Amino acid sequence: MVSGGEFTGLPGGVAVSRLCVYDWPAADGVRGGTPHLHLACSEAYVVTGGRGAVQTLTASGYEVTPLVPGTVAWFTPGTVHRLVNEDDLRITVLMQNSGLPEAGDAVLTLPPEYLTDPETYAAATTVPADAPEAERERIARARRDLALEGFRALCEASGPEALAAFHRAAAALVRPRIAEWRERWRRGAEAAAAATGEQLDRLERGDASHLAGAVVRAEQPSEYGRFGMCGRLDVYALDARPGPA
Repeated sequence: MVSGGEFTGLPGGVAVSRLCVYDWPAADGVRGGTPHLHLACSEAYVVTGGRGAVQTLTASGYEVTPLVPGTVAWFTPGTVHRLVNEDDLRITVLMQNSGLPEAGDAVLTLPPEYLTDPETYAAATTVPADAPEAERERIARARRDLALEGFRALCEASGPEALAAFHRAAAALVRPRIAEWRERWRRGAEAAAAATGEQLDRLERGDASHLAGAVVRAEQPSEYGRFGMCGRLDVYALDARPGPA
């Protein structure tokens, strides 16, 4: 990942994907994605087309942020968020800590009985990659609707305890994954920061030799139209690779 001060992943060890937000109508008449939160990753939206909004819930309360082309919106871990598609909403998504979201750094706002243990949660949320597309869509839509039940309950609860209880349940669900997450973070965001530190040390000494190892990379999506939590995703395999010494 880092060789001689070079880090060859995306800047800062982030991840990127292209998102077409679901236009499936929900029970409340709103079209959009699955409410969830991240536990260790901030998320950013760069809106590239269409129109919509992101509904968010934090300890500070419920908010709605409009999304139109040119908007850059972001939020930190613990923010429950639901994307709303008002007119062909398309977004480039940037995620902190490349690899962690794919390794489970997201918990859907399912009703409490589905958050009791990892097995129960997985049974309600997993979309089998080898299932026919119609079946994958059915499962993705069903888990979206189930998560909306829990989201509505959180939004309607009086006082902060319901959200705090969801935070505790989410943290307990992902705890078995922390060792794996830490290793991904070390190979990604930590390695990117360490590379910058090494480059600054070299430059302070008057050593510019790391500049001779510059590399250029360009990638096309490694997968198109994956059923994600918020919509159909084009994803990129952009893990860092060792650069020239």
